[in-house]
Formats: sequence, C-alpha cells, structure tokens
Amino acid sequence: MLSEITIKDFAIIDHLTLQFEPGFNVLTGETGAGKSIILDAVSMLLGARADTAFVRAGAKSAMVEGVFTITNPLLEDHVRSVLEREEIEAESPDMVIISREIKRAGRSVARVNGTTTTNAVIQELGEALVDIHGQGDYLSLLKPETHLELIDRFAALEGDRAAFAKLVRRIEKVRVERRKLIQNEEALKARAEMLSFKVEEIAAADLKKGELETLQEEGKLLANAEQIAALVSDAYQALVAASEEGVSVLDLLADAAGALAKLSAIDGEATAMADMAEELSVQAEELASQIADYQDNIEFDPVRLQQVELRIDLIKTLMRRYDEASVEALLEAAQDAAAELKTIRNSDERITELEAEEARLLVEIGEAGAALSARRAEAGAELSRLVEEHLADLRMDRARFSVAVEQQDDPEGAPVGDYRVAFDVTGIDRIEFMLAPNPGEPFKPMAKIASGGETSRIMLALKTVLSNADDTPTLIFDEIDTGIGGRIGAIVGQKLWSLSDAHQVLVVTHLPQLAGFADAHFKVEKQTDGDRTLTHVYPLEPDLRVDELAQMLGAETGSSRQNAQDILAYVQQIKRAASPAG
Repeated sequence: MLSEITIKDFAIIDHLTLQFEPGFNVLTGETGAGKSIILDAVSMLLGARADTAFVRAGAKSAMVEGVFTITNPLLEDHVRSVLEREEIEAESPDMVIISREIKRAGRSVARVNGTTTTNAVIQELGEALVDIHGQGDYLSLLKPETHLELIDRFAALEGDRAAFAKLVRRIEKVRVERRKLIQNEEALKARAEMLSFKVEEIAAADLKKGELETLQEEGKLLANAEQIAALVSDAYQALVAASEEGVSVLDLLADAAGALAKLSAIDGEATAMADMAEELSVQAEELASQIADYQDNIEFDPVRLQQVELRIDLIKTLMRRYDEASVEALLEAAQDAAAELKTIRNSDERITELEAEEARLLVEIGEAGAALSARRAEAGAELSRLVEEHLADLRMDRARFSVAVEQQDDPEGAPVGDYRVAFDVTGIDRIEFMLAPNPGEPFKPMAKIASGGETSRIMLALKTVLSNADDTPTLIFDEIDTGIGGRIGAIVGQKLWSLSDAHQVLVVTHLPQLAGFADAHFKVEKQTDGDRTLTHVYPLEPDLRVDELAQMLGAETGSSRQNAQDILAYVQQIKRAASPAG
C-alpha cells in the first residue's frame, strides 16, 4: 500500500507529507483546493508524463516521493525481480521507495530506493502497486474497445489470450512471406537469371584458390626473361670468365685459399683466415654451379606469357564485375549465389508449403478462438449477474446489464463452425457492454444511452466486481461521485469501503455521505500566504470530521452538525454489522 507520500514544490503545494491508512482513505475540500493535484502528483510518481507546468512558481524543480509497503508475497516476488533485474538494492523486502523529480528546465529524474532509473521501470512498478481511476477511466468505459480488456481481466484470460496472439503472429509471418513470394515473382525471375549467369560465369572460369598471385609471379618472370638472362650471364661470367691474365675469380679465390693454407702451417694464427678463404672458394664454385642451372631454366616463351596475361585479365574482370577483392571471395560469392538461386527456384514449392501452413494455422486459430470466445461468453454472463446485483444496490435495480460477444464474417478468416470469422491478436470477438435502463426496453450499447450518473454507477459496479479479483494493493478513485446525489452517496461509500477489505482505497469526493465511510479522513485546504496560494492537508480527528461533513452538507448550522453526526453514527452501525464481531 501507499504508506506515505511527500510532495515538494508541486503546483500550489510547497511541502506536504501525508501518511495514509491501510483501509479507506478520503480526501475532501472545496473545489480548487488541490485535491486532484495530489492525485496528479501520485500519477506522476508512477510514471505519468512529467509536465514542467507542475513546478511551483519560483521553484527550480518539483519532487514527489512515495513509500510503499508490500504485504502480498507474490507482489513482493515481482517487485524483487524487477529490482534485481535493474540492479537496485532493496532496503527492506517489504518496502520500496519511488521518487520523481521534474526540473523546470524540462528534464525529469526517476529513482527507486535512491538509485536513478528509467521512467519505464517506475511505470512497471507503479502498475503493480497502484490502480488509479480518474475521469478518463469513466470516459474509457464508454469505449467498446476497453470492454474486451475488462472481460479478459475478470475471467483471468490473459494466458489464453497470449497463446492466441502467438498463433496470430505465426500466421501473420507466414502470410507476409507468401505475399512477398507472389508479389515478387517477376523480380525473382530477373534475380534468378542474374544469379544463374553469375554462377555459370564463375564456374566456367575454373578458378583456383591462390591462382592470381601465382599467375602474377609467373607473368613477371616471363615478361622479364631477356633481362633475367642477361643479368644471369653477367653474374656467371664475372665468376668464371678468365681475365687478360688468363685467370678467373674462382681461380683467384682458390689461389688465396692455397696460400693461406700454407701460411697456417707456419703460423697457427692464420688458420681462421685459411678456413674462411677455403669456405669462400667452395661457396663461389657452388654459386657458379647454381647460376648455370638457373640459366638453363630461363624460358623465352611469348605464347605462355600471353596465356598468363589473358588469364590474369579474366580473373580481374570477374573481380571488378562482382565487386570482390580476391579469387577466394569470388568462389564464396558463387556459392552464395547458387544457394539463393536454389531458394528462388524452389519458391513455387515454398508457396505451396506456406499455403498448407496457413490453412493449418487457420484451423488452429479457429479452434482456439472459439474456446476463448466461449469462456468470454460465460464470463460475460457472470459479470452481468454481478454488475446487476451492485446496480440494484445503487438504485438501478430495474436496469439490465449484458455483455455482447459477437464475431464478424471474413472470407479469409478462421473457420468457426460453418463460418469464417475475422480475428486479431485479441481473438475472434467484438465485445460491447449493453444496457437496458428500464423494463421493456431492448439492450442498447451502453456508450449511446448511459447518462453521466449511470456511467459512474456502472463504473463503480464494474470496479467493485473486478477489484475482488485484482491483486493491486492500492486503488485510487477520483470523481467517482460524478452525477451521483446524496441518496446514493452512502451506498457508494459503503461499496468503496467494502473494497478496503482487500485493498487500500483512496477517494477524492464531494459527497459527505460517501466521506462518512472513511477510515482516515483528510481535509484539503487552499490558503493564501502573502501573495502566494498554497495547499495544505490535515488529517481530521472525530470532532473536526463532524465540522467538515457539516460544511459539505452546505452550512455550519446545528442541524447540519446533527446530520453529520447522524451520517457517522449510521456508518458505524454499518461497519459494526459488517465486522466478524458484529
């Protein structure tokens, strides 16, 4: 429940801390005193749009902080999982603190247990902790699209509906793929021709990995064969050709090696030089031999050179055409093209497969949709019975409430019996609340015939029925008494008070008969301090409650005070009768 809320510099509230009770809490006060501003602050705390207009004049920012106490183990597990996922420390397993700050510059900051987080996180927590019913909810009750949501919530069909939605998403995927294959048939044909040419052209080239580099090296040698031969000849001649004196480099190295060998026999220190000279002489002879072999293998082959150059040109042309950087990339591109070509050539077969899958899914959707629809119809009958019971308590005992569950024909829809019906992720149903306010009148759409007072009473009846199956710990009602007079106010108050058996209930009201049922009564006042208007809130003790109820009745007279005391006495009688001891 919402144990405590602190509001600073929000609209006309400078600083306010309220501690709410677990049961039925009521806020009263004159119009414009700021009652709804408190609910605006709660809404913003739980993730509503951060409007800078809420920042109090002269302040740099507005801040709202709420302390929530958790007593439901399932809710405690849910909150803990959210905190663990977001890596937010829990100060206590049964408590969470949420705060929201709006800066005048436009930026807002959300925190949970003092840790900065996202607005999405506080919205997720807020939806589990508090359910706020304002004037917008009463208006939404007149929108048929909300009726299906209410029925599913009442019948706890969220799991069935999620499973149905999964089927719908599967068939939508199948239909999209099939439609694309059919619509793109001409484009796919052209694509297939291009891919086929690519695969055949690369295959005809008979490419080998590493081939381009090998060819480029061979071409370089063939193109420079004459220069290579001349250089090799020069090198060989330099080693073996005799000079004018009739000796070669090899002869001279051999003579040097012989002389140093003799020297080393005389002087041992010359041995190293003798060995080096001997090694040089042997290496020179080996070098001359290798040059001779290399010279014998030099090719002068213009025909082969032309072949190599043409092959290199072919490979580079393919690389440019298909925008690939290597032979290896060309080969891989050919494999990818062949795989895509196979898929395209199998498109007719794929279309047939998709059509069979679509037909199978339609049958499955029809069966699941019919089962979901039957459960909705059953829940609608039960909801109608319970709502009529509450409407009778609210002086609408002659009114009849019904839930219309209908389907719409669609030749491409899911088969249900002898018909094909339209469907979406919510199911096959179109649901609308129907009302017959007076005996003898036919059921008509509630949105078209319900008056403001009837809408408020129907909303209260629905909320009373639905809240019994609702785990949200705190329920907040704003303007629940719209269109309701004092004669029904006590009944409305009793029903709201009855909700506090399983929920904390917060209500803003102008009806003293309703306010009399409060377990905790707060008065909201607007006061002027100099040139500033500020809102203050006070918890009312018994004597002050009598004064407040008397003012709400219209005048502070002896009779109005007596009427206020009578309201409180009547409420105590009702509460005692409803308690186990009573």
